[in-house]
Amino acid sequence: MESVGVRELKNKLSHYLDKVKHGRFISVTERGQAVAILMPAQCDPDTQKAMELAKKGIGSWAGGKPRGAPRPSIIEGKPVSQIVLEDRRWSSTLIPVLS
Repeated sequence: MESVGVRELKNKLSHYLDKVKHGRFISVTERGQAVAILMPAQCDPDTQKAMELAKKGIGSWAGGKPRGAPRPSIIEGKPVSQIVLEDRRWSSTLIPVLS
Protein backbone atom coordinates (compact mmCIF):
# COMPACT_ATOMS: atom_id res chain seq x y z
CA MET A 1 0.00 0.00 0.00
CA GLU A 2 1.32 3.39 -0.97
CA SER A 3 1.82 5.90 1.81
CA VAL A 4 1.69 9.72 1.67
CA GLY A 5 2.20 12.48 4.22
CA VAL A 6 -0.59 14.95 5.02
CA ARG A 7 1.25 17.92 3.47
CA GLU A 8 1.98 16.12 0.20
CA LEU A 9 -1.59 14.82 0.06
CA LYS A 10 -2.90 18.36 0.48
CA ASN A 11 -0.63 19.71 -2.24
CA LYS A 12 -1.37 16.89 -4.73
CA LEU A 13 -4.89 15.86 -3.73
CA SER A 14 -6.16 15.44 -7.31
CA HIS A 15 -3.22 13.18 -8.16
CA TYR A 16 -3.89 10.86 -5.21
CA LEU A 17 -7.66 10.86 -5.72
CA ASP A 18 -7.07 9.73 -9.29
CA LYS A 19 -5.05 6.78 -7.96
CA VAL A 20 -7.85 5.92 -5.53
CA LYS A 21 -10.42 6.08 -8.36
CA HIS A 22 -8.36 3.40 -10.13
CA GLY A 23 -8.58 1.05 -7.15
CA ARG A 24 -5.44 1.93 -5.19
CA PHE A 25 -5.39 2.16 -1.40
CA ILE A 26 -3.30 4.96 0.08
CA SER A 27 -2.18 5.25 3.69
CA VAL A 28 -2.11 8.83 4.98
CA THR A 29 0.60 9.54 7.55
CA GLU A 30 1.21 12.35 9.99
CA ARG A 31 4.73 12.60 11.38
CA GLY A 32 5.43 9.05 10.21
CA GLN A 33 2.36 7.51 11.87
CA ALA A 34 -0.53 6.15 9.79
CA VAL A 35 -3.72 8.08 10.57
CA ALA A 36 -6.09 7.16 7.71
CA ILE A 37 -6.55 5.06 4.61
CA LEU A 38 -7.92 6.44 1.36
CA MET A 39 -9.84 3.81 -0.55
CA PRO A 40 -12.41 3.71 -3.36
CA ALA A 41 -15.98 4.44 -2.28
CA GLN A 42 -17.19 1.32 -4.09
CA CYS A 43 -15.08 -1.80 -3.46
CA ASP A 44 -15.76 -5.35 -4.52
CA PRO A 45 -17.43 -7.53 -1.83
CA ASP A 46 -14.24 -9.50 -1.12
CA THR A 47 -12.28 -6.34 -0.37
CA GLN A 48 -15.06 -5.01 1.85
CA LYS A 49 -15.14 -8.28 3.82
CA ALA A 50 -11.34 -8.25 4.23
CA MET A 51 -11.48 -4.65 5.51
CA GLU A 52 -14.20 -5.60 8.03
CA LEU A 53 -12.10 -8.51 9.31
CA ALA A 54 -9.03 -6.30 9.62
CA LYS A 55 -11.03 -3.63 11.46
CA LYS A 56 -12.29 -6.26 13.95
CA GLY A 57 -8.73 -7.50 14.46
CA ILE A 58 -9.60 -10.97 13.15
CA GLY A 59 -7.45 -10.81 10.03
CA SER A 60 -4.68 -8.78 8.50
CA TRP A 61 -2.82 -8.54 5.23
CA ALA A 62 0.38 -6.64 4.58
CA GLY A 63 0.27 -7.26 0.84
CA GLY A 64 2.12 -9.85 -1.13
CA LYS A 65 1.47 -13.49 -1.84
CA PRO A 66 0.11 -15.72 0.94
CA ARG A 67 2.67 -18.12 2.38
CA GLY A 68 0.28 -21.06 2.66
CA ALA A 69 -0.22 -23.52 5.47
CA PRO A 70 2.65 -24.16 7.91
CA ARG A 71 2.27 -27.91 7.33
CA PRO A 72 1.13 -29.78 4.21
CA SER A 73 -2.36 -31.24 3.93
CA ILE A 74 -2.81 -34.98 4.32
CA ILE A 75 -4.87 -36.30 1.44
CA GLU A 76 -6.21 -39.84 1.25
CA GLY A 77 -7.38 -41.75 -1.79
CA LYS A 78 -6.52 -41.62 -5.47
CA PRO A 79 -5.08 -38.51 -7.11
CA VAL A 80 -7.61 -36.51 -9.12
CA SER A 81 -5.61 -37.08 -12.32
CA GLN A 82 -5.99 -40.85 -11.94
CA ILE A 83 -9.75 -40.55 -11.33
CA VAL A 84 -10.14 -38.41 -14.48
CA LEU A 85 -8.20 -40.92 -16.59
CA GLU A 86 -10.29 -43.83 -15.28
CA ASP A 87 -13.49 -41.90 -16.00
CA ARG A 88 -12.36 -41.16 -19.54
CA ARG A 89 -11.51 -44.82 -20.17
CA TRP A 90 -14.85 -45.97 -18.75
CA SER A 91 -16.94 -43.43 -20.68
CA SER A 92 -15.11 -44.17 -23.97
CA THR A 93 -16.25 -47.79 -23.79
CA LEU A 94 -19.88 -46.63 -23.59
CA ILE A 95 -19.82 -44.64 -26.82
CA PRO A 96 -21.25 -46.80 -29.64
CA VAL A 97 -19.33 -46.96 -32.87
CA LEU A 98 -21.41 -45.77 -35.80
CA SER A 99 -20.70 -47.55 -39.07
